[in-house]
Amino acid sequence: MTVLVVRHAVAIGRSAWSHADVDRPLDERGVAQAAGLVELLREFKIDSILSSPSARCVDTVRPLAAACDLSVDVVPQLAEGQRDAAATLAGSNGPGALVLCSHGDVIPPLVKALARFQGDGEMACAKGSTWVIEDDGGERPRLRYLPPPA
Repeated sequence: MTVLVVRHAVAIGRSAWSHADVDRPLDERGVAQAAGLVELLREFKIDSILSSPSARCVDTVRPLAAACDLSVDVVPQLAEGQRDAAATLAGSNGPGALVLCSHGDVIPPLVKALARFQGDGEMACAKGSTWVIEDDGGERPRLRYLPPPA
């Protein structure tokens, strides 16, 4: 099982957005990061893409979904504040990779749960970055961090 945990790309700042936060879009840099994910994740056979309902998450994985001829399935378990609910999604993928796009408060505990990581240390989680968790049934999954696309 391979799970790719993507933090949404750079969005318009909260203070510059006067509408509902769930509708806050990517900024110009974020749009470029979203496009860059297609190349960054091309090595994986992706068969499912799940996203937080937030526009900035959906828009982050939309180019990847288009390149893979997939849809983006919006799920509430990946919304901001859903730290515990997100981990339940890992069992919902097929033989290929599962992409989960979420927020900075959800990703560290999600990655730790999926990787069966017991530490309390800080985890990198830059906007537009990806954690790759590859679990072949061994003692612990392989874990690697992919910085955001330039």
